[in-house]
Amino acid sequence: MRILFVGDVVGRSGRSAITRHLPNAVRDWKLDLVIVNGENAAGGFGITEAIYEEFIDAGADAVTLGNHAWKQKEALVFINRAPRLIRPLNFPKGQPGRGAAMIEAKNGARALVVNAQGRVFMEPLDDPFAVVDRELMACPLGEAADAIVVDFHGEATSEKQAMGFFCDGRASLVVGTHTHIPTADHRILGGGTAYMTDAGMTGDYDSVIGMDKEEPLSRFVTGLSSGRYEPASGPGTMSGVAVETDDQTGLALKVAPVRLGGKLEPAVPSFWAA
Repeated sequence: MRILFVGDVVGRSGRSAITRHLPNAVRDWKLDLVIVNGENAAGGFGITEAIYEEFIDAGADAVTLGNHAWKQKEALVFINRAPRLIRPLNFPKGQPGRGAAMIEAKNGARALVVNAQGRVFMEPLDDPFAVVDRELMACPLGEAADAIVVDFHGEATSEKQAMGFFCDGRASLVVGTHTHIPTADHRILGGGTAYMTDAGMTGDYDSVIGMDKEEPLSRFVTGLSSGRYEPASGPGTMSGVAVETDDQTGLALKVAPVRLGGKLEPAVPSFWAA
């Protein structure tokens, strides 16, 4: 199976990068499964139903979220009629939506998509390792699911690495989101799970993690807030990770970073080149 995971979409710049690059990637790379993290898509904070539908129309099979899941209040309602929108699994009980979903891939395969949020330097949510373990035990890779992707939305690189090893051999891909900077540690772990600490953001990199530079710089220099954060509006880079899996086991065979457009040096998976 050919899987593309796209990192945090930030504002209009990120959305434009999705509409510009994702349909071509789906066609040219013959993708079977596309997952987009959309938790910063609406003005840098949260997601709306219209944006969710925009991502699905562009080729996404699932959209994951994170700590800004409810920043747009309409998400509390429309998530219940958006079966491919997935918020962190370890949110407190009683919150709407789902933290894992079985998605039908473009080739008809069964793909379990799991979203969890870290606790180090973040909100004290339920144990992400326990809830992810429960999902993986209930849906074994290669038996109940043809592919399993875990989006671990966290601040600490150590916690993300730990989740990768925790899921090794039980998931096709464990990928980190939230910090908006693509890491260079993409690899296949010993048990066959593809891993990358952070997929990076999809947005304007002439920014401070997707936000217009002036306000973050002012806060760092003066320690004072002079306004609200606004997403940078320059050309966006679509950042993420590509994985090819074994059709029998669901484990990873190949992994590569993806960067298309914008300020960053381009990166495409050579194993899918025409």
